[in-house]
Amino acid sequence: MQTIVDPTVIGLGRYIPRIARIAEQVDLNIVVATGCYTYDDVPFYFHYRGPALNQAVGAQVPEVMVDMFVKDIEQGIAGTQVRAAFLKCAIDHQGMTAGVERVMRAVAKAHRQTGVPITIHTHPGSQQGLQAHRVLTEEGVDPRRVVLGHSGDSSDAEHLSDLAEKGYILGMDRFGINLETTFEARADIVVEMCRRGFAESMVLSQDASCYIDWLDPGVMAMLPQWHYQHIHQEVLPYLLEHGVSQQQIEQMLVGNPRRYFENVDTY
Repeated sequence: MQTIVDPTVIGLGRYIPRIARIAEQVDLNIVVATGCYTYDDVPFYFHYRGPALNQAVGAQVPEVMVDMFVKDIEQGIAGTQVRAAFLKCAIDHQGMTAGVERVMRAVAKAHRQTGVPITIHTHPGSQQGLQAHRVLTEEGVDPRRVVLGHSGDSSDAEHLSDLAEKGYILGMDRFGINLETTFEARADIVVEMCRRGFAESMVLSQDASCYIDWLDPGVMAMLPQWHYQHIHQEVLPYLLEHGVSQQQIEQMLVGNPRRYFENVDTY
């Protein structure tokens, strides 16, 4: 492993000075993000800024989140010299709420200004990737620049194929989190998508973290495969045994992430 992509943004407890200290101690590239993570409303800081003031002033007020995200990318995050290399937002089963849409449109606009790619937490069980597609299309975003995260939570090959055919990169990225699904289900949908010719439309990961306070510590004992080694120790051997080629694995682990981060031209 040479690189860790860290999509911790506003709303998830991002603290860049800590990440910078860790980066000095390890032989890894740590790629950080900017954006905002919410399933519903925007953080209170934005309630009386930007478009929230449109009605009060009787005019269209620019979105302050766009400037914030662009500054994080071009100058550095929160007064540091650490620059974000991608954008992050979220949509979950609550759907395209006003707050989620506001953040997503700000992310899309910052993407168009800077060219850095986007990753979106999605809820494939309710096919929220299609709602994201609607907003991103209206903002002129190229689907090839977007990872739809957590796509591997679903085993609906038809739905995932539709998103891949639209051009999106599917995040098969929760290996090891098997509370509502199984290891086999997560792996088998990757096998099926590779069989359908979509190896160039997937990335593999495990959504693991060094520290998380969202869960009761006792829950971690129920997730023995949720760690950074799981992909190489267990997932890849299973994929190879079930017909996925080494070339397809290299595509998902190396080729697709490289294309995602190298394609940063504005348009």
